[in-house]
Amino acid sequence: MIAIVLFMIVFVLFAMGFLYFWGINPGDITIFFATDQSFTAPVAIIIIGTVLIGLLLGTGVHLFSIAAHSLSHMRRNRREKKTLEVATIYREGVGCLLSGDIKKAHSLLQKAIDRDPGRVDTYIAMANVLQQEGKAQEAISLLLKAKGIDGRSLEVLFKLASSYEETNQDEKAVTPYLDLLAIEKSNRKALRCLREVHIHHGRWEEALNLQEQVLKVGVGANRLDEEKAKLRALRYEVARGNLEQGNIDAAKKALKEIIKEAPEFVPARVSLGDAYRQQQRPDDAVRVWRQAYTDLGKSVFLSRLEDLFISDENPSDLLEIYKTFMNERNDDQILRLFYGKLCLRLEMVEEGLEQLYALEGAGIDTPQLNLLLAEAHRRRNRFDEAVRQYKKALGVDGKLRLSYICDVCDEVSPDWQSRCPGCGNWGSFVVAGRKQIMNTKLPLEARPIHHGER
Repeated sequence: MIAIVLFMIVFVLFAMGFLYFWGINPGDITIFFATDQSFTAPVAIIIIGTVLIGLLLGTGVHLFSIAAHSLSHMRRNRREKKTLEVATIYREGVGCLLSGDIKKAHSLLQKAIDRDPGRVDTYIAMANVLQQEGKAQEAISLLLKAKGIDGRSLEVLFKLASSYEETNQDEKAVTPYLDLLAIEKSNRKALRCLREVHIHHGRWEEALNLQEQVLKVGVGANRLDEEKAKLRALRYEVARGNLEQGNIDAAKKALKEIIKEAPEFVPARVSLGDAYRQQQRPDDAVRVWRQAYTDLGKSVFLSRLEDLFISDENPSDLLEIYKTFMNERNDDQILRLFYGKLCLRLEMVEEGLEQLYALEGAGIDTPQLNLLLAEAHRRRNRFDEAVRQYKKALGVDGKLRLSYICDVCDEVSPDWQSRCPGCGNWGSFVVAGRKQIMNTKLPLEARPIHHGER
């Protein structure tokens, strides 16, 4: 009722306005559309007509805007509903994956992909399903598709790289790691992973550059020492590579720097002596290895000294060095073992036996000592004693036990064990040498062995 009254008021006002304009504008206006086409009408009619046309156009634009907004709203509601449905299916699929129902997870996630092929998180979850189904290559293909959808997704790139590594295609993992670093150059995980790929393939300089970036980015206090040790090891490998390639001066410079920073780093001292020996400077090599043994007491330096002096046919100087070491480290049993071995090598059997008996008398019973004692007795034609020591070295007893080895990690045990203490696998212990024995082809015919026949 109010609307009708308002309409009537507006109509009356409009009519009065129209008559007023008509009354004060009695003339006509001629409007030409072309040279020979025109239109003549009173001024009031033209003014009112123009106003009405404007109102109609404005109303039309407004109605079109309302219609477009309604259509857009409807489409958005549809998309939101679809996104919600896909998200629900995705969550159910991930739940099944986590609970171990791989078959149902596969079905749900495939349905989610079909409904919305643009969700990369669904591809990642589906890749996990395929990997658990043993379809690693299909999982990689799916991740490559996800990368094509969103090439800047760190999650997709990490998953793709790790999938390559799990399928022994770590060379292909380099590309996604480089893509990650192009997006986020200070990503420590990507730097470390790419470093490990280079280490695996012996690309020491590339690994060293990445390790320097890792430390530059910054690491936690709990990992700082570990990362510095890794840097030192990589610097050593680069130096060792230079030594192998004949760049001896560069190698020596790097090795000396490492020794100055970490005197306890044994490989650097060993290789520095090797570098001097490669330069035909045996006295410097001896100086480096003697000092290293004095500082660290590692047997590798004794082996290096022994090889150098024996190859130079100068055992007397080596014996003098051993006597000096024995005076300085009289309680070093490893030194005594090496000294005994050297005496045997120089056919100083009685002197060698003296050192080895001292070790045996101290209660030491190792295969290495047993082997050296056996060899000493053999050289003195004491064959029964030699056989006894050889048996001890080989672990042979009256029961003729055979040792066992883990098929997974090569852990050795004198007795069979249900679970490997090294890798934790059950039922992995088999008789040592089983693979070699099993792969040996038997003769075509086996002659029967009769009772009592040898």
